[in-house]
This record gives sequence, C-alpha cells and structure tokens, in this order.
Amino acid sequence: MDEAAGDLKQALPCVAEAPSVHVEVQQRSGSTAKKEDIKLSVRKLLHRHNIVFGDYSWTEFDEPFLTRNVQSVSIVDTELKVKDPQPIDLSVCTIALHIFQLNEEGPSSENLEEESENIIAASHWVLPAAEFHGLWDSLVYDVEVKAHLLDYVMTTLLFSDKNVNSNLITWNRVVLLHGPPGTGKTSLCKALAQKLTIRLSSRYRYGQLIEINSHSLFSKWFSESGKLVTKMFQKIQDLIDDKDALVFVLIDEVESLTAARNACRAGTEPSDAIRVVNAVLTQIDQIKRHSNVVILTTSNITEKIDVAFVDRADIKQYIGPPSAAAIFKIYLSCLEELMKCQIIYPRQQLLTLRELEMIGFIENNVSKLSLLLSEISRKSEGLSGRVLRKLPFLAHALFIQAPTVTIEGFLQALSLAVDKQFEEKKKLSSCY
Repeated sequence: MDEAAGDLKQALPCVAEAPSVHVEVQQRSGSTAKKEDIKLSVRKLLHRHNIVFGDYSWTEFDEPFLTRNVQSVSIVDTELKVKDPQPIDLSVCTIALHIFQLNEEGPSSENLEEESENIIAASHWVLPAAEFHGLWDSLVYDVEVKAHLLDYVMTTLLFSDKNVNSNLITWNRVVLLHGPPGTGKTSLCKALAQKLTIRLSSRYRYGQLIEINSHSLFSKWFSESGKLVTKMFQKIQDLIDDKDALVFVLIDEVESLTAARNACRAGTEPSDAIRVVNAVLTQIDQIKRHSNVVILTTSNITEKIDVAFVDRADIKQYIGPPSAAAIFKIYLSCLEELMKCQIIYPRQQLLTLRELEMIGFIENNVSKLSLLLSEISRKSEGLSGRVLRKLPFLAHALFIQAPTVTIEGFLQALSLAVDKQFEEKKKLSSCY
C-alpha cells in the first residue's frame, strides 16, 4: 500500500477493524519542530491518558517539548455519529494524528477588470486559517449532518484513488446546503473546508478556499460577456494544478444562477447574461474532474435553485433551524464561555442533556439550573442559529448591564431576551 492510500485508509472510518479516533494537534505558529517528533510525543501523551470520555483537549503539558511546540492536542468528532457517547479506550483504537499550523494572513481578494471597473470576484483563504479556528465546533446540528458531509468527501477521494469508472458510477464533487437564512450554511461550508484540510493534512500540504462573489458575477458588469467568468475560473484551475493543495470552491446563494436564467427567458436581461451562467456551469463541469477539488454551494430559496445545477449536486443537505437539543448545546457553550471570562461568576457545573435524561429530568439542587436551561431551549425553538448566538449578548445588554452576574440571574435574563426576540419577530411580520 502506498503512503497516500495508507493516509486515506487511516482517515476513513473502518468497518471490521479497531475504531478510528481522530486527534488534531495544533502546532505553534513559530515552531519548526518536525512532525514525526511531534507525533512521537503526542502518542506518549495519549498512552498516559488512554481512557477518555468523548471529545477532549489538552492545552497544558508536562513535557517541555510539547509546551514549546504544541498549542493544543484535541480528540475530536467522537460524537458525530453517536447519540450516547461511551468511554473510549485509546489503546484499542486506530489513532489518526493530524498535525497543522494555522495561517494567520487572512483572506485576499481575486479582482477582475471590466472596462473602468475593478470587481472583487472572489475571496481567497489559505487553509487552515486562524479565522476559521473553532468554527466547526461552534456549529451545532443534529448529529448526522456533519458526519455525512465528512463521509461524502472521504468517499469521493476513495473512489478517485481506486479509479472507479465515472461513466458507470457518477459523482460530481458538488455539495448543496439549502434552507432558511441564518442557519449557518455558509459557515458550515467554511468550517468543512477547514476540517478537511486538517483531516487530510498528511495527503495535502494545505487547503485553498475560493468564495465566489455571486452578486458581482451576475451584476450588470457581467452582462456583456462570460469571458471574465472563464478568466476567474482559470485562476481556480491554476490552484487545482498544484496537487499539494486541496481546493474548495464556495458559491454562496447559488440561486443567483436561476435568477439570471429566468431574467433572460423573460426578456428582461440581454442574452449574454445567460452565457455568463452557462460559463459558470461549464467551468464547474471542468474543474470537478480533478480529484483535489470540492465545490460547496448554498441556497436560501430552495424552490428557485436552478434545475441544471441541482442535477450536478451529489449531496443536497437541508440545514434548518436548530432543534431544542441543539439549542441546549449552543446555550451551554455560551454559558461556559461567559463563566470562563468570569462575566458569569461564580462558576457552576451544568448538566448535559444526556445527564438530565439519566436522572429522568428530576429536579434537585444539582439539576435545577440545567432544567431551567432546558426549558429556555424549548421555548427558543424556531430561532435561527445566528440569532441564538446573539441572545446571550442581548440578555446582558438589555437586562443585566453589570460586570458580573450569577448564573441564576443570567438565565432569567436569557429567558427574557428570548421572549423579547419573539415579540420583535411578531411585530416585524405584522408590518409586512
């Protein structure tokens, strides 16, 4: 087995062998230590702490070498497919180590010139990017959503490696996330690109994320010709030609394709506008042939997505508002952060939903606050993830306005903030 196939085998979930556990190791930005030396030290660390309960992270180390060279060692994604996490014995698992350093340069712009205009056609990140660090963990969905997306990309790589005949079995390397605004579709695309760059760091030296500016692509400046679109995709092709890079092309609000086509058919746009749309679809068909590219797309208006594009998507994943269980996890992560920053003080232990289920949701001194949080989570159903992440801030700004607050006081304020959010939502809907 060659090295690349071995790396992929290690990254893929196995069926008849020992379970795989993924360990992400963030190397310090100034560190020049060899990856093999870091792997050796991390394996010793895991050998000393071989029983873990779900995801776990070390940020402080007894060994000087790790302290100098490693920011964190994290056991990740153990709960993506498991609703009832069990203790994990690392000694009987296949450990997949993923060592990475964050790129702190930030995004650059891909500009195209049209007559006297200089149009920002795309934003470009080198991955893994500091900007997206922690984004994957902050996005809470039902357990299968993230797992399905990871498994999809792993399967595309496996089929490519095994030279599966694409005329007999077809796949296009195209993902479509659709659903209402504010559910984190774009963030999930960026987080997925970051996660896969880290997960496949032994196969690709770095990732490239190109976010196409759909509104610029289909604006009046592009109504004369599809040449500039082709020119932009040529830049993407240049990135794909570097086989050390895993390239992600993100097209946000892909229903813009449909809007342009419909306008042409209705006679309200010049015929060249449809050439632009066709140029995009043609370019997607060309770049998807390469094994190191994944095309990520989103849409807020499902019924208006172009049929020609929907046919190209292998995965059509609906991303809806969070369930009560997901909301509980979101709020729990927010409360943990506020306790860490000592805005909520003193720190108090909150039970997880699983722990509440184990005691039958019976109220006692230990469970009282967690049950209140569960109640607030249930009445928050219908709010988007974007709004939910703002609510702890609004709770403090509107109902606390003090440097510190007890957790009881904060939960009362959070409950009031949820009520106020629904009141405002009702007023807004009655105005239109």
